[in-house]
Amino acid sequence: MRDFDVIVIGCGPAGQKAAIKCAKSGKRTAIIDKRQVVGGQCLHIGTIPSKTLREAIIYLSGYHERKLYGSDYRVKKDITVADLLYRCNAIIRREIEVIHNQLTRNDVAVYSGEATFLDAHTVMMHESVGSVTLTADSFFIAVGSESRDLDGLPFDGLHIMNTDDILSLSFLPRKMMIVGAGVIGLEYASMFSLLDIDIQLVNRWGSVLPFVDRQLVAELSDFMRSMGVEFLHNEEIGEVDVTADRKVAGRLKSGREFDADLLLYAGPRFGATAGLGLENAGVFPGERGLLKVNEHYQTEVPHIYAAGDVIGFPSLASTAIDQGRKAANQLLHLEDIPFYPHFPYGIYTFPEISMVGKSEEDLKKEGRVYETGIGRYKDTARGQIIGDDVGMVKLLFDPVDRTLLGVHAIGTDATSLVHIGQAVLIYGGQIDYFVDTVFNYPTLAECYKIAALNGLNKLGPDLHAIPQRVLT
Repeated sequence: MRDFDVIVIGCGPAGQKAAIKCAKSGKRTAIIDKRQVVGGQCLHIGTIPSKTLREAIIYLSGYHERKLYGSDYRVKKDITVADLLYRCNAIIRREIEVIHNQLTRNDVAVYSGEATFLDAHTVMMHESVGSVTLTADSFFIAVGSESRDLDGLPFDGLHIMNTDDILSLSFLPRKMMIVGAGVIGLEYASMFSLLDIDIQLVNRWGSVLPFVDRQLVAELSDFMRSMGVEFLHNEEIGEVDVTADRKVAGRLKSGREFDADLLLYAGPRFGATAGLGLENAGVFPGERGLLKVNEHYQTEVPHIYAAGDVIGFPSLASTAIDQGRKAANQLLHLEDIPFYPHFPYGIYTFPEISMVGKSEEDLKKEGRVYETGIGRYKDTARGQIIGDDVGMVKLLFDPVDRTLLGVHAIGTDATSLVHIGQAVLIYGGQIDYFVDTVFNYPTLAECYKIAALNGLNKLGPDLHAIPQRVLT
């Protein structure tokens, strides 16, 4: 008999949910993570720290209140790194307790150590006090992703660091350069700009967020520029060094010189598969260290599953949770339903962005006729109360039968607000739903009604000529 029925490697959202699902179904289950505590990349260097840091900055900077109390308003005048990290560390400690209790309560054996495959059913786990060999009938790989330096930067962990090291930040700079204008780079650029830090954002491409509605990208870019973020498009980092007076100095490949107090590297992420010895099990990571899986989350070795960031797009904690559970259902031979095609995507910039369904670019490529409706936060009482005059909800719909096709939002709580539209979208509803439904007042949800009316008004006086249908 093998030591376990299932061994999960990686304790992020995908790994946790897969392990608990298997254990609840009576499988002898273990989970291995290289850290001494549970939580995986998501809790210790990814989603939780970055989003907690963002909330701390928004609160302490008092940004929303500045509209009412003046541009000099701050909750705390002299904000320090300690102020920001206190909140992060407190949340991480609490989440560790919650996750550990969930795992132990469901009889999941928890191991801390580096796991390396010896063959398709055996791993060697290297602990601080030695090594142990463990066997299992099935494995889940849920090790997440990691940052890798593609530009040969001289990282010192103090003045030049990558986003995985953000919790080791020791001072708040006056001037910061961020290399990489993907989701992570934009999130950090926007949040640090609220602290009146001058930001230069190096982007090797000509634009940002190509998968996001261009109107929302324009709104975000304009706001970030107004907060002092300088976009350096079509640029790449070149020579970099830390000077004797502890400044970061260098030049871009274009020849443009720069200096900053801190350089934060937010380059592409890679599957954290190095060192797992997966080739010994017959599994071979592909480009960027990512694992290829089928629709059931099985690798080329059927009893070895993978889920979460290690399999690539969409690389969201939200989808990783369901991927872990669905992979476990496959292993357990339980009936399951596929992902709904309409899952929301959230980007925690400031202001935050979220979308679900089709974009204008998608519909244009399909040659499909559509109409838009927009509801702006500033046209709602709630938007005025919270001081957000940037936010908006944008609806895309079919002008013939008025079926909702897509929802795009930017502004405070956009990542929560989008779920209203998601429900209507999944059940095939019309935008009439938003017109005929009563929303709490005052709330940002009213933007849906405003957007729906705005869109219907574009259809002309006969907009009610088509019989309405209810959600099915």
